[in-house]
Amino acid sequence: MKDVLLHCCCAPCSSAILEWMLANDVRPTLFYCNPNIFPEEEYLIRKNEITRYAEKLGITIIDDDYNHEAWLCKIKGMENEPERGRRCLECFKIRLLRTAEKCKELGIAEFTTTLASSRWKSLDQINEAGAWAAEQVGGVTFDDRNWRKGGLQQRRNELLKENGFYNQLYCGCEFSIRKEKLEESVK
Repeated sequence: MKDVLLHCCCAPCSSAILEWMLANDVRPTLFYCNPNIFPEEEYLIRKNEITRYAEKLGITIIDDDYNHEAWLCKIKGMENEPERGRRCLECFKIRLLRTAEKCKELGIAEFTTTLASSRWKSLDQINEAGAWAAEQVGGVTFDDRNWRKGGLQQRRNELLKENGFYNQLYCGCEFSIRKEKLEESVK
């Protein structure tokens, strides 16, 4: 059985990936590292949902420290970037660097991310950030698998309903909330 550290953003995005891993001799450890999520109540709702699901499956979950202020400092000047712009790439780098560091600390050779399951995110940016993070840390590798394929997107939707997961409507950062509200107000 292969050990993998799985950076997770939420229960819906993690569910089908976890199911696939467990069925394919992969032992995941979850790493909940999401300083981008705003407000903190949203962070806690998502954390509680993924923790509930991890416990149901008997999977270890590690919660990184929530430090939204540090995240804001690192993306300063990119607040008005569009979705899939420079801010998103920087956000992925921040989170996947922490994941690569935790991976090495735990003695796990490989990490991947549930971010690659979202059709709203750029796979190129995610893979760039993951490869960059692995290179920065050294001694770990990033699995750049496209978690949208192989029926996983459909299975995600089924598991969302089966488990009654809270399903958020934005990536988590306040800048995507603003964009959503602007789009709604124009309609």
